[in-house]
Amino acid sequence: MKLLRVGPSGQEKPAVLDPDGRLRDLSGVVPDVTPDVLAPAGLSALRALDLGALPILDDAVRIGPPVARVGKLICVGLNYRDHAAETGAEIPQEPVLFSKWSRPTGPNDPIVLPQGSVETDWEVELGVVIGTQARYVSQAEALAHVAGYCVINDVSEREYQLKRGGTWDKGKGCDTFAPLGPWLVTADEVADPQNLSMWLDVNGHRYQDGNTRTMIFNVAYLVHYISQFTTLYPGDVISTGTPPGVGLGQKPPVYLKAGDVVRLGIQGLGEQTQIVHPWNQSLLD
Repeated sequence: MKLLRVGPSGQEKPAVLDPDGRLRDLSGVVPDVTPDVLAPAGLSALRALDLGALPILDDAVRIGPPVARVGKLICVGLNYRDHAAETGAEIPQEPVLFSKWSRPTGPNDPIVLPQGSVETDWEVELGVVIGTQARYVSQAEALAHVAGYCVINDVSEREYQLKRGGTWDKGKGCDTFAPLGPWLVTADEVADPQNLSMWLDVNGHRYQDGNTRTMIFNVAYLVHYISQFTTLYPGDVISTGTPPGVGLGQKPPVYLKAGDVVRLGIQGLGEQTQIVHPWNQSLLD
């Protein structure tokens, strides 16, 4: 299934994409795409529905983030060997973890540059959505705790991240820096999360063109590893790292500016498009 949430920000309702690509209203079945819906019983109940009997929604409606209440948004840094190389970093011996403070936004909502930002960058990433509680799980058991997958743009302010002291979090957690979606594709529809092509364009120029098979630490290992340090709950999201081609890695570096158009996607998981805006408080409310 491809689950999503549609409508104005803060007023989204649940929906599903049917096999013909039409949006179907799920609000008469579940109140939202909440953690309990992501549990095995919740997803099984949705799979049993006759999608053709659900009301059709307007395709032009805004798409919000596909999970109603994201708990923890945990990110993995330098998880592609060639990306680590382009940034001048050493290959990590264990996953590099950090938190993303941003409230998730819809896949086509604007990216708003922070005040004074000069080094805002892009990163297409595979998002892993947890469906059942995971605590000290083995690598062999890890994927059984995954409800599904989605596209994430791990937008990053490199000056804040690398030149302002402390951890990476301050460069990763600015408002609008976590576009999610368009869909949560349930795990049963993703045959192999380690063989998904992924790409990102800025103003029509292809900067990132990679595949999840080149991850240093695969999805199963990441779920296992993170569960050794914190309990993962339904609705938590893991952003698994980015392939090469980020702005920081260009020679000279290239960063986002107002008016830029960012398009990105992952095989089978849909596409995102964001327009970059200068600081504007009204776009955040």
